[in-house]
Amino acid sequence: MDQAWEAAIKRGDAAWIRERLAGGADANARDKQGQTGVMIAAHDGRIEVVDALIAAGADLNVTAKYRLTALMLAVVAGHEEIARLLARSGADLAVRGSGAPGFAGKTASDLAAAQGRSDLAEDLRPR
Repeated sequence: MDQAWEAAIKRGDAAWIRERLAGGADANARDKQGQTGVMIAAHDGRIEVVDALIAAGADLNVTAKYRLTALMLAVVAGHEEIARLLARSGADLAVRGSGAPGFAGKTASDLAAAQGRSDLAEDLRPR
């Protein structure tokens, strides 16, 4: 992922992202930490960027550090609307984190429950 792409994601410039995607940009490009644009946008609360990347076919189940997905990053950062969007769009609800004590063996639902968000935890429970 180049710096311009990452900067556009971080500032929430969905129009710029859509333009680049229409020109053939990789919706699954990764940064130095192995995170995709949808992961960064989900964590940063950039719902329009998340939506643009979903529409372009971004892989919602890529994992990076601690085996966290975009869905899990949205939950951890408190972005419930993005978490629900990712779940509705096909994010795998059964993925479990690893490594760090706060993430090891936990699903997005477990992470939401640990934060006291019982409604979100229920919505994200693997079926």
